[in-house]
Amino acid sequence: MEILSSIGAILVFTMACNLDTILLSMGYAARGLTVSPGGCLILGGVTTVVTWLSLALGASAGRFLPAGLADMLGGLVLLAIGLWFLLDWLRSPVEGTEPLPPVRAWVPLAAALAVNNAGAGVAAGISGLSPLGAAVCNFCVTLLFIPLGGWLGAGPAGRLLGKYALPLSGLLLVLLGCAEAFL
Repeated sequence: MEILSSIGAILVFTMACNLDTILLSMGYAARGLTVSPGGCLILGGVTTVVTWLSLALGASAGRFLPAGLADMLGGLVLLAIGLWFLLDWLRSPVEGTEPLPPVRAWVPLAAALAVNNAGAGVAAGISGLSPLGAAVCNFCVTLLFIPLGGWLGAGPAGRLLGKYALPLSGLLLVLLGCAEAFL
């Protein structure tokens, strides 16, 4: 029973850490873009390494960080990603003319997503979540959530939202980031 509880906690943790991955993928799909296989691997790899490191260091970092700092950092990163989405939408070219980002362009985005995981990872590490189990699960969930977000963004919901999916996702992330950082 303890193993099932651990697996459940790891799944909930990694799914929560990857909600922004779904929003990212939905935003791209709504604009007719697909995250490349290389982009998927970069997003999954970078976020997984940072998630593992944050979980592994969580217990010791928890002794040095003031209470609430990890949540504030995670919230500020969500806020920054949301603002990035909004700015990207404001400066994006006419729909259908935007080129797919090169593989190297996924690295800074993966780093931003990973910092959000780091804040949650420190907290989860303090609570005793298995770093290796969570890292493996995070990689798998990331690779599953990217096509799921693409499917949702390209489906009826994506067509309904059309060109406004990205700014709506950005606004949601800004609100979520503000709530996490300041409430």
